[in-house]
Amino acid sequence: MTDQPAPKIEFPCDYEIRIVGNAAPDFQEAVCAIVRQHAPDYDGNFRLKESRTGKYTSVMVTIRATGEPQLKAIFEDLKATGRVQMVL
Repeated sequence: MTDQPAPKIEFPCDYEIRIVGNAAPDFQEAVCAIVRQHAPDYDGNFRLKESRTGKYTSVMVTIRATGEPQLKAIFEDLKATGRVQMVL
């Protein structure tokens, strides 16, 4: 097995972000508000998925990513809320 470099993302591009956190009635709204701060053209569409036990919620959003600094800022702000367990 050879070590191949990760594929390079060419910006701008459509980029899906999956945000997982503890289930709460306002989790999706909070996540979308943060995403919109960094991606003003984000249209507000999302997919929501609850965990089997109902403890966690997963919100999937697709943005038009402009570069790695934008993605890093979104990830950092989501994690800084203390409500987000994972950002994929």
